[in-house]
Formats: sequence, structure tokens, C-alpha cells
Amino acid sequence: MFTQRLLPLALVATGLAPFAHAAELRVLTHDSFELPKPLLAQFEKQAGVKLSIIKAGDAGAMVNKLILTRANPIADVAYGIDNSLVGKAAAAGVIEPYAPADKALQSLPDGVVSIDYGYVTLNIDKAWFAKHGKPLPSSLDALTTPAYKDLLVVPNPATSSPGLAFLSANVQSMGEDKAFAFWARLRDNGVKVAKGWSEAYYTDFSRNGGSRPIVVSYATSPAAEVFYSKQKLTESPTANLNLPGGVFQQVEGAALIKGGGEREAARKFIDFMRSTPVQQALQTTMWMYPVNPAAAIDPVFKHADKPGAVPAADSKAIAARGQQWVARWTRVVLKGGQ
Repeated sequence: MFTQRLLPLALVATGLAPFAHAAELRVLTHDSFELPKPLLAQFEKQAGVKLSIIKAGDAGAMVNKLILTRANPIADVAYGIDNSLVGKAAAAGVIEPYAPADKALQSLPDGVVSIDYGYVTLNIDKAWFAKHGKPLPSSLDALTTPAYKDLLVVPNPATSSPGLAFLSANVQSMGEDKAFAFWARLRDNGVKVAKGWSEAYYTDFSRNGGSRPIVVSYATSPAAEVFYSKQKLTESPTANLNLPGGVFQQVEGAALIKGGGEREAARKFIDFMRSTPVQQALQTTMWMYPVNPAAAIDPVFKHADKPGAVPAADSKAIAARGQQWVARWTRVVLKGGQ
């Protein structure tokens, strides 16, 4: 989600529909949602609706907003509920299952339809490490040693989906007690906590003027650095640090919101998000991999060092224990407890 922006919760109408009296389809998304306007306009024309995109912050904040407004839903369909959050959304009763016509494409649990996937991992600022002559950490435990004091920034798992994804990868790899002992050592070693991914990457990461050369981000972020650079680059200024226990395969999905309206158009929107043109476009707008195999991988992704074998996320464990993990993480990291 490299293009994520710091936006307040607001209703953003695309203004693309040519229909003066078309029905409004309200789409709740995280701040990283971005697709070419011609594609959105084409959907509006085909579905006979006017799109209103509601950007609600990070995906974690978006799901919290869904839960807080379930008595009076603010949207009809949502995009960006991922495999670390789907259990929370389902347990709160805010989503309505939908089975797409194409059963060949992977779907998330509880009737949330998979749209794209990516990898949450650590990114490093190559120039910073070269300038300081410091070797890259070889393990997560190395980040707790004096050599890497005050070098790491992470998004808060209570409000950030990549933050929760990274924490979930730690717990799945180490077990709960060892994972939180690891986080206690990180706290003592000066880990910085940002509210969300945008703050961590665009404010605290040394590549963007901050003081932290290691950040929890995405495996595609180095490719995005090349894509958006004003200079022609042959290699990315950042790199992935795919350490065991520090990589999470994130699958994002779309879902009908329980109690929402415009059901036919909402289902069409989910199918639209899985169409080949959208699946190709989202790669260099939202920096995720397509779930539709018919979509060719963009050449710039050669700069994204895709992790090797990554354990499948335990969505059931995250759904059952995720809130307890976040509460314990808050005690350990933010309050200095156990």
C-alpha cells in the first residue's frame, strides 16, 4: 500500500458518473485505494451507479469504523479487509457473505472475496546502512541488540493492518510468550511506534527524512520507490529484509456490508475488482499482487524481492486471539508492563 495517504475520514465522490440521477454506491476503503479514473468511470457506466469512495484510514481503522457504525451502515461494500482482520469483522457481524461466480479464484473466510495479496516485511534504507558501515541484521533477535538500538519503526497493531500482520507473524513463529518477550526487548532497545503505515514510512523512515532505517512495510515497496522516482533508477534505494518470523502474507478482500443498500451494484463492484484490467492496474496503484492469474505481473515488480516460502497465516488464531495479542502488545510495548 505504498500510495497510502494521510487523509481524514471523508466522503470522496469520484465525480465520474454521467448519470445525473444515478443511484449512489458507497464504497468503504482504506486510504491506499487508488485506481485509474477511466476504469472507475467504466464501472459506473456499466453498473448505472455513481461511486462514492469513503476512505477511512488504515485497514484496521476501517474495520473499527465498520463496527462502530454497524447500527447505521455508512457504506454498501468494503474493500481492504485482510486476512488479519476478517475474523474480527465477521465476529462483529458487519459483513454479509458473497460467493462470486468465478470459484477458481481464492476467497477469504466468511464470504469475504479475495482481491489481491502481498507481503508485510521489513524494509531497509540501503544508503543509511552503507553510510554507517553497519551490517544488516541477520535475525529478528538481532534487532534487540545494542547495534540496532533506535533503528526500527513499526506501525501500531491496534490501528494498522501491517502492524497487526507483523505481530501475527511473530506470534505464529515464536509462540505467544516468546513473541512478547521479544517485543519487551525491542521496547528496551528503542523501537518507535507510529500510528499507521503512512506515518512510519513517510515520516519516520530514514529514506524519507526520518531517523529510522528499518521499517515494517511491504515487499513491493522497493519496486514502488523505483516507479515513483524522478530519476531513472536501475535498482531500488530500499530493500526487503525477509527475516524468519518477520514476514506475513497479507490477502486483501472485498465484502458486502450487512445492512447496506444497492446489493446488485455492490456485488458487481466486487466482481469488477477481480477483473483483469483492475487486477493489472492495482499493481502500480496499490502495490499488491493480483489474485487473478490472467493479470500479467508488471515489470517493475522485478525490484520487489518476493519472499520465499512463507507460512500460511493462521486466520482462525488471529480471529480468536488477535484482540488479546493487541491488548498484551499495548501493555508490553506502550505501557512497559507484561
